[in-house]
Amino acid sequence: MGVHTYFKSLSKLERMYRCPGEFLFEQHNVASHSFKVAQYCQFLAEVEAKNGVEIDWKSLYEKALNHDYPEIFIGDIKTPVKYSSPEMREMIAQVEEGMAKKFVEEELPVEFQEIYHEKLKEGKDGSIEGMILAVADKLDQVYESFEEIQRGNTDMVFVQIYQNALKIIKSIDLHCVRYFLDNVLPEMMDEKTNSTVDIRRITEEVLREGA
Repeated sequence: MGVHTYFKSLSKLERMYRCPGEFLFEQHNVASHSFKVAQYCQFLAEVEAKNGVEIDWKSLYEKALNHDYPEIFIGDIKTPVKYSSPEMREMIAQVEEGMAKKFVEEELPVEFQEIYHEKLKEGKDGSIEGMILAVADKLDQVYESFEEIQRGNTDMVFVQIYQNALKIIKSIDLHCVRYFLDNVLPEMMDEKTNSTVDIRRITEEVLREGA
């Protein structure tokens, strides 16, 4: 028990795989996802900073590193299930937050409990850092699903994940979102693909929605 238990629990994130039950050309675990999200956050925040937005870098990195830690308690729930309704998403968030709170109170020294209650709470709030995290989290879904489609994985679940993630990114009003849509996404579309899925058409349809 204690801090040792917390440190040891971090290894569980390496054994938790994303998109459980689906055929994948390349598997990704929650630990690597968290690292990539932190990298995305770093670049996206630099775009915001160049446009005059003040960034709380400590808050941003903490949100990115910790955003999926509570999944050690309930696992990686499939995206279509997690976001099937606002009620389902809220219920899952409440369970994660409750279990993280219980873990902190049982395992961490009293002098660190308030600190870690704050660190492990839901990071996708209304702050600029929370909004950047929301974009970065979906950006990793875009890349993971895009790469599966690109390699010839014809399972439509990856098309759905790609579409939904891109829609959510597009809906967030940030400078970094416009930068991604204007500069990065076209580079993705120019890459060769072995897929029979017309990813360019799907992307254009998403971008046209609500335009």
